[in-house]
Amino acid sequence: MKGVATLAVTVSSVVTAPDGAPSRASGTTLFARLRGRGLTADFLLGLLLTTALMLVAFIASGGIDLAANTWVQVALIAVGAAAAITVVVIGALGRAWGVGVLLLFGALAALTYASITWSVQPATSWLEANRTLSYLAAFGTALALARLVPGRWRAVVGAMAASATLICGYALLVKVFPGTFDPNEPLGRLLQPFGYWNATGLMAAMGVPACLWAGARRERAPVLRTLSVPAISILVSALVLSYSRGSLVVAAIGAGVWFVLVPLRLRGGLLLILGLAGGAAISAWALATHSLSADGVSLSARSSAGHTFGLVILVVLCLTAVAGFAATFAVDRFELSPRVRRRVGTVLVGLVALVPVGGVLAVAASKRGLTGEVSHVWNTLTNPNGVVSDQPGRLIALSNSRPHYWSEGLTIGEHHLLAGVGALGFATAQAQYSSAIWNSQHAHVVHAHGYLIETFADFGLIGVAVTLALLVAWAIASRRSLALAQPQRAPPGPPAPGEVADSAERIGLLTLFAVVVTFGVHSLIDWTWFIPGDTVAALVCAGWLAGRGPLRQPVGRLPRRRRLSRSPGATVAVASVVVIALLAIWVTVQPLRSSDAYSAAINSAIHGNGTAALTDARTAAVEDPVSIDPLFLMSQIYTSLGNHAAARRDLGWDRTGLQALAVLGL
Repeated sequence: MKGVATLAVTVSSVVTAPDGAPSRASGTTLFARLRGRGLTADFLLGLLLTTALMLVAFIASGGIDLAANTWVQVALIAVGAAAAITVVVIGALGRAWGVGVLLLFGALAALTYASITWSVQPATSWLEANRTLSYLAAFGTALALARLVPGRWRAVVGAMAASATLICGYALLVKVFPGTFDPNEPLGRLLQPFGYWNATGLMAAMGVPACLWAGARRERAPVLRTLSVPAISILVSALVLSYSRGSLVVAAIGAGVWFVLVPLRLRGGLLLILGLAGGAAISAWALATHSLSADGVSLSARSSAGHTFGLVILVVLCLTAVAGFAATFAVDRFELSPRVRRRVGTVLVGLVALVPVGGVLAVAASKRGLTGEVSHVWNTLTNPNGVVSDQPGRLIALSNSRPHYWSEGLTIGEHHLLAGVGALGFATAQAQYSSAIWNSQHAHVVHAHGYLIETFADFGLIGVAVTLALLVAWAIASRRSLALAQPQRAPPGPPAPGEVADSAERIGLLTLFAVVVTFGVHSLIDWTWFIPGDTVAALVCAGWLAGRGPLRQPVGRLPRRRRLSRSPGATVAVASVVVIALLAIWVTVQPLRSSDAYSAAINSAIHGNGTAALTDARTAAVEDPVSIDPLFLMSQIYTSLGNHAAARRDLGWDRTGLQALAVLGL
């Protein structure tokens, strides 16, 4: 236990020691060497976070592979436990900013586990509970970091920008080299690394505010600011080529939130225009090339078109990098007067305001007229039987299948009003409310395509209440960190150093807020909550906002770590965290162990080894006692052996007994 605490302190001191400030904790020598090579603490922490976010995205992928997701969840739980131990060992005393939000998140995780007892599909509810627990760990880790190292906010925003750009860059790279990265994918839409186009589009949308911050900030980082323009081009092209209409909408919302709240509008507007131009050029080339945008194209045709597409991307990125350098040089050398900035800002606001006015006039001039066109659009959007193709034309189509899933989710919730049908129970319960034709055509759909709708179906009014309480608590905590209640007008005279730092930090935190809003709005219209790569990135931003506290009241760290031998309270806390983490990891791994035993049982049965097959099947049933699959398998094995009484037993009272053991074990 003492070794775990020491390791946590060492890692923390290496990554987060204050710039230029000596640290008495271990690891100072290594940090000094790295700093002597130009590697700052912000860079190291940002690199660590970027790597972690990318690993989650690439390993967990679409959240379906049980083995990959289990180990990602175990890693998140372990990191969360290490963060909690670090807070206990070196965290300074202070207000418990964000702890209320963390407790409500814990209540949501507890509700998810509790729903196993009444779920229509307990095995999948267990899997969802494990995922929610890992999300809680990711949120808590970010909250702990904001408390321990509040000055490292640049690393968080930078990691969001870098990870989103690299992930979307990889998605484009799959198009360039399909034979290497994804030779069997028949669809033209960008899927990787999540296997779901809307998740790829959402990652691009979340990266836009972070890249705007990277390019528009006043701090001296010319290289990063220059690269922000080609980064935005990559994100924009990923948005368009994913054919994700929802992602395009939330990207506009997130960028709009950033421009409304962040006082760097002219800088950001210039960078966005340049980035949009580059992204439009890349997207236009791809959409105009049938082998890149259509479905079912042969690998040879896709490869040939992809290689040309790669040259186009390279040329556009080089041009946008030059444009970004010129924009950075101009912004740094030519400072506009406040009067000119106000005039330019007024013109830009006026132009933006003319967009909806022009839209209304165009609609009024259509053959249906204003009211008729509005009615047509509304009916198309809410048609529960609407369908849309996977071709690029979907970007301007209104029809979609979400009203059908939302209608089903609401119906399921109304029929199970208090507690719902259990976590991920929508996938099983929806079969009772859909026609056989719809079920056969959409058998792969297991989510209600909306977090709130699925929460109502899975957890009923209890889940909705817990979710809304969590949202309100997070909003209050974030409002405190963003200082939205404080006057923003600067006092007369030159600003103090602390005031300048607060202003820069507030801009960074507002950028994180825009990222969270982007994810939150998208989660209302899609099931991206179940995609770890998107969700963990958003939770890191949300956790930092919740745990930061008022900008002028940072908590920070102790000059020396607490000695556990002299602090019984800290010792008990560390021991409790270790025990809880080990228990959580054990609970998380059990379904995977059951799945492995189940696969071994099938393999033994195929090779005619009935005894080994029964042994492995019983092991699978014990490891995951709420799953019916091992019971069916044992029944089939007994039937093949002629033992019909044992076969009936495994499908009868044994299941009840195993479920009772599961409840006691959980």
